[in-house]
Amino acid sequence: MTQFVVRAALSGVIIALIALVARRNAAAGALVASLPLLSILGMIWLWRDTHDPVRMASHVEATFWYVIPSLPMFLVMPWMLRQGHGFAVTLATGCSLTVALYGLTILMAARFGVQL
Repeated sequence: MTQFVVRAALSGVIIALIALVARRNAAAGALVASLPLLSILGMIWLWRDTHDPVRMASHVEATFWYVIPSLPMFLVMPWMLRQGHGFAVTLATGCSLTVALYGLTILMAARFGVQL
């Protein structure tokens, strides 16, 4: 349980740091947010817990495939906000788009033999 609390606290600190940096400089906050810090921490903790190279390889590969369908959200959301849509509607649309693209990615990957 202690490991879980430490992991959650560290992840929370990173997210809070991103928000703090973004308040001062949007581009710098975006740069920090774009770093795969949480993915790297997840990989470190998975490796520490399992020492399983096959599981780790599967995890890293799946992370790659799931990043791709999340990218359009980062184009749709600023466009919607600039068009005057509210933040809640914009966020819900961006998340819904991402979930739909995740599903499409899973289906398309399976057609090419990639198991996600």
